[in-house]
Amino acid sequence: MLKHVIPQRARNLGGFSVGRVLPSAEQRMAGPFVFLDHMGPIDFPAGISRDVDVRPHPHIGLSTITYLFSGEIMHRDSLDSEQPIRPGEVNWMVAGHGITHSERFEKARRQGDRVHGIQAWVGLPAGQEETDPAFFHHGSKDLPALDDSGIAIRLIAGTAFGKTAPVRTHSPMFYVDVRLADGARIELPSQYEERGAFIVSGTVEADGRSIESGQMVTFVPDRPAIMKAAGPAVLMLLGGDRIGERHIEWNFVSSSKQRIEQAKADWRAGRFRLPDRDNAEFIPLPPDPPPPPPAMS
Repeated sequence: MLKHVIPQRARNLGGFSVGRVLPSAEQRMAGPFVFLDHMGPIDFPAGISRDVDVRPHPHIGLSTITYLFSGEIMHRDSLDSEQPIRPGEVNWMVAGHGITHSERFEKARRQGDRVHGIQAWVGLPAGQEETDPAFFHHGSKDLPALDDSGIAIRLIAGTAFGKTAPVRTHSPMFYVDVRLADGARIELPSQYEERGAFIVSGTVEADGRSIESGQMVTFVPDRPAIMKAAGPAVLMLLGGDRIGERHIEWNFVSSSKQRIEQAKADWRAGRFRLPDRDNAEFIPLPPDPPPPPPAMS
């Protein structure tokens, strides 16, 4: 049974726009997932400006993953990781008590590129928010896959459909790339508290409703969650057990507002290390919003 239908909303990142899905007014989180952006598909011509790149910036209290359907992004971080992100691969960055990274469109700059993917943040559970930062890369051949009766599945992270992905996660969750043929049906894993699906392309039917590309659906707990493709469709299934309320400000996620204020002060003061191979520039902290006007008496 459907709980919410959430449309993506356009957000300008400076050099290009994305479709933001989480957090939303309808639902702030889906299990541990606190943030989800749909990027592209966008065609970058050769010679694009470096202004399109995402310059070094900090994170705390989360894990990040950029999952691509097409294109390439170069990842560099303050752990000295340097890894091209390519379609179907897992590049899982644990921010923990603090990390910085950049995302550069270097292939596009050299030769042009069509970039399409999903950027997601997964909150760390209580007791693990201050864990040591880490970075893990897994090629597409390392990920569990199933292909049967018009359903092709690649498990990106967590446990689902009798498989467990190799990436180390911090709470019960699932994240799955699904391709459905026309008329194919899929039921989401039933063991998790919160479950959702983002429609990357195509149309699906769920609970008597038509769900279009660019929309996310979430499902009522402990009830069947079944979708049927109305034509070929690509979905991202996601969710897991709840980790509790999380505050999000800029690139920081925490169960504590005070911890976010400390992270902001640390970034302003230059106490975060920048990536050694990408330390000539960084994204400054946005100004704090002005206080609300006093209430009328």
